[in-house]
Amino acid sequence: MSEKIETRLYVTESLAAGGAVSLDRDRTHYLRSVLRLAAGAVVALFNGRDGEWTARIANISKNTTELGIEQQTRKQHSEPDIWLVFAPIKRARIDFTAQKATELGASLLWPVMTQFTMVDRVNVDRLRANAVEAAEQTARLTVPEIREPTKLDALLDAWPEGRRLIICDETGAGKPIAETFSDPDFSNTASGLMIGPEGGFAERELDRIRNLPFVTPVSLGPRLLRADTAALAALTCWQALAGDWTSGRPNGL
Repeated sequence: MSEKIETRLYVTESLAAGGAVSLDRDRTHYLRSVLRLAAGAVVALFNGRDGEWTARIANISKNTTELGIEQQTRKQHSEPDIWLVFAPIKRARIDFTAQKATELGASLLWPVMTQFTMVDRVNVDRLRANAVEAAEQTARLTVPEIREPTKLDALLDAWPEGRRLIICDETGAGKPIAETFSDPDFSNTASGLMIGPEGGFAERELDRIRNLPFVTPVSLGPRLLRADTAALAALTCWQALAGDWTSGRPNGL
């Protein structure tokens, strides 16, 4: 009978049998004071490159934890390449968006500043912390990349060649999202989903976006959705129709 794995942790160090990982004070506090783990307990580690490994606590003090890496439990595998580009919203809801987008498999989160964006600052470190925590809890082997906020025009100028950009158009322009993602051309194709601000895109912004050759506008139906709802609804549709939900493979295996 295999030993119980007490928790999963994301680390940046390389992982290999016989290696070691040291945890900082915050993570040590979590293991020691929240989970009440002691030397000998087994945890799972992942870094987005080397798969998932078991590691045993060799020593745990007030400020540091030393882990000895033992064996690989899952190999690294490819994941769908779907970006989420979104206009920032208020703190609790942007935290929620980062957490749930990570659970839904977004490979990159990129805040975009538009004319009607109500938030003028984004705590990127907080977004990253939310993404890490969500990845640890949902058996992902990666953590999405978090980009620094950028203005809409700069983002469109820098958009990589060959990557589709699907804009969720609140005006109702475009085909229904399910019809668009059911097209075989969207399966396993590098794509990005763009969600506008609570007040919608400015007309000038919409004109520029719609005229770009790599943009596909889609409709999310007759109801006006809040920005965080729209982001998660669009990701769910993409995963169900064009992403890794179509493979039938259990999550994380």
